[in-house]
Amino acid sequence: MINTLKQLFGFGPKVDFAKLIQEGAIIIDVRSKAEYQQGHIKRSLNIPLNTLPNHFSKIKKETTIITCCASGMRSASAKSILKSNGYTLVHNGGGWGRLENKIG
Repeated sequence: MINTLKQLFGFGPKVDFAKLIQEGAIIIDVRSKAEYQQGHIKRSLNIPLNTLPNHFSKIKKETTIITCCASGMRSASAKSILKSNGYTLVHNGGGWGRLENKIG
């Protein structure tokens, strides 16, 4: 159970987010449009969490995805939703500000 919670919230093995981006990963920011407009990672896609299922047809299942939000809670939910719908290359990037620092 503890390992499941760690993986859900992104506390599993260290992920090299910068390398994933270099290799073509996309960042999906699941905050609201208003939150996103106040600041975001360049080239990230804003798909609010409550609308994520509406966008499955636009996201290829073989794409590496990094989810982010304000703190990591919604991005963990987004990761879970994506995984349960057949997306296997999904990583929780946590809060967008921290993720931005990790990818340079």
